[in-house]
Amino acid sequence: MNFRPGREEPPADVNLTPLIDVVFLLLIFFMVSTTFDRATQLQLQLPEASGEPAEAPPRVLEISVTREGAYFVGKEQVLNARPETLRRAIEQVLDGKRDVPVVVRADAQAPWQAVVTVMDVLGGLGLQRLSLATVQPAGGGD
Repeated sequence: MNFRPGREEPPADVNLTPLIDVVFLLLIFFMVSTTFDRATQLQLQLPEASGEPAEAPPRVLEISVTREGAYFVGKEQVLNARPETLRRAIEQVLDGKRDVPVVVRADAQAPWQAVVTVMDVLGGLGLQRLSLATVQPAGGGD
C-alpha cells in the first residue's frame, strides 16, 4: 500500500567502480611484488691436464677414545690412559713429522677428560691440524 502516490523509490543500484578499483590495485600489487627469476647458465669449457698428481695425499693420524676412556693410536691400543704414554705412542707413529692432520674419534659416552687429554697432548706436540669426527644423527639431520 502506497500512502504517497507519485513518489517511487529508485531501483537499487550497485556501483561497481570502487570494486573494479580495488581489483586493479590488487593486480598491480601482485605484479610489482612478484619476482621473475631467470636462471642463467654459464657454458664453460674447462681446461684439460694430463700427468700424475704432484704429491700423494697426506697421511692422517687417527686417535680413538673408547667409552671407558682407553686410547687407540691408529689401530694400536695405548697401554694405559696416562698422558705420557699417549704422547710416546703418538711420537712413535708421527716419526718426527708435525704437519700430519689428526682426527680424534671419541665415543659419545667417552669421558670428556679423556678427549681433553688427547687435545692437550696434541697441542704439546705442536700438532695444529686437528679435527673431531662426528656422525649425522639418525633421521636425516634436519
